[in-house]
Parts: sequence; C-alpha cells; structure tokens
Amino acid sequence: MKVKTRRNKWIMGVAEGLLLLSLLMASPSAVAQPATGTTPQKEVATASADSSDVLAADSLSADSTLMQEMDSVSMAAELEAGEQTGGLRQILKKKFLEGNAGFMSLVALALVLGLAFSIERIIYLTLSEIDARRFSDDLSTLVGEGKIDEAKELCRNTRGPVASICYQGLLRIDEPLESIEHSIASYGAVQTSLLEKGTSWIRLFISMAPSLGFLGTVIGMVIAFEDIEMAGDLNASIVASGMKVALLTTVFGIIVALILQLFYNYINTKIDRLVAQMEEASITLLDAIGKRKAS
Repeated sequence: MKVKTRRNKWIMGVAEGLLLLSLLMASPSAVAQPATGTTPQKEVATASADSSDVLAADSLSADSTLMQEMDSVSMAAELEAGEQTGGLRQILKKKFLEGNAGFMSLVALALVLGLAFSIERIIYLTLSEIDARRFSDDLSTLVGEGKIDEAKELCRNTRGPVASICYQGLLRIDEPLESIEHSIASYGAVQTSLLEKGTSWIRLFISMAPSLGFLGTVIGMVIAFEDIEMAGDLNASIVASGMKVALLTTVFGIIVALILQLFYNYINTKIDRLVAQMEEASITLLDAIGKRKAS
C-alpha cells in the first residue's frame, strides 16, 4: 500500500511539474499580447504599410509638382513661340496704336498709295520688256531683204516701246535718213515719258512720309509739354511717355520712305533698261535702213 501511495504521489508531482512548465512557456506570449489583441507581426506590418503609404504620397506630390513645372515651362515656350511667329506684326500693330492716330493714319495712307503706284509701274514695265536683241536681228533681216510690210507687221505684233519706235521709223522709210532719225528720237521721248508715268507720285509719297512723321513728332512734343505744364511737375514718366508717342510717327514715316525708295529705285532700273533697249534697237534699225538706201 505504501509503495502504491508513493507511486501515485510521484505521478502527481510529475504531472504538476509538466503543467507548471507549460504555463511558464506560454506566459511570454500572453504577456506580450496587447489589449486589442494585435500581435507584434501585425504591428510591424502596419508600420511598414504606413511608411509605404507616406512614401507613395510623397512621390505622388513630387510627380505632380514636376508635372506642373513642366506644364508651366511648356506654356511659356508656346507663348514665346507664338510671339516669335507674329512678333514683327504684333510689335508694329502695338506701336501704331500707341502713336498719334491722325498722323499715323496719314503715314499709313502714304504707304498704301505709294505701293499702289509702284506695283502698277512694275507690272507695266514688266509687260513692256521683250527680247530686244532677237527682235532687232529679225527686223534688220527683214529690212535688208526689202520685206518692209512684214517688218511693219512684226512691229505691230510685238508689245513694248522698242517695237513702237521701230514702227515709227518704218512708216517714214522712204524719207531721208535724217528725218527718220528725228522721228525715232521724238517718238522715243514720248515712250520714255510713258514709262516714267506715275513715278512723280511715288517721289511725292517718299518725301511726304517722313515729313508727316516729323510734323506728328513736333505736335506730340507740344502736347507732352502741355501735360507737364498741367501736372505742375517735371515728372520723368510724363516726359518719357510723351516723347515716346511723339517719336513713333517719325519712326514710321522713315520706314515708309525707305520702303517706297526701294520700289522707286527698282522701277528706275527697269526704265533705264528699257530706254537702253530702245536706243540700241533704233540704232540697229537706222543702220539697216542706211544700208538699204545705199544699195
């Protein structure tokens, strides 16, 4: 009985020891558990998720800031490109509106009328030009062969003053050579005056444009000094604004005069070329007529 009792006590002690050991092994996890029941692994995962969200938000804000900067730069580039595309036209329009409307309109009118006369002269002179050397050779051949009617027909079918003066010489082919030469010279003067028709108006507008600009400048300066007198103080801003507006008319007047002067010089060049062709053709015709009369 005693042996059995000792065995039972030993078994109970071993069981109590195993129970106590199991409780000791499980107690750290129980103590470490928070009241909300969240484990440390979950806390670490939550913290890492929060940090990743913060980093993502920072990266998104940085990307949005970069995109805004790029948009502003692109808009500025587009505006600059637009200003460069129509830059000169916009500047001229702005300065024209800033100047005195009355005198600026007169300067613009001088430019329009001067260009109209210039374009008309350029078209007329261009249509009057021919291959004068080839025409003179064909005409001399016909006169030398005695085909006067065919030579006259050639002159009638050819446009320009060169053919016209040659036709006048052929109309008097039976008269003395001096009379033919005098007729060609007289008709050549008429043709030269027709070539120079309208160029006097271009010269007028060339001289009028800067004159109108100077007049607008003087009147603008008078108005500026009146503003200074009314203000009662020599303010630099008043003086600068008034002088700027006053000088704009002179600037535009000089620009208009330069433009019309270029057209005028080009027209004079074409007139001189046609006059030289007329003289060369008339000399060639007189030589052919002189040889025919001599034979």
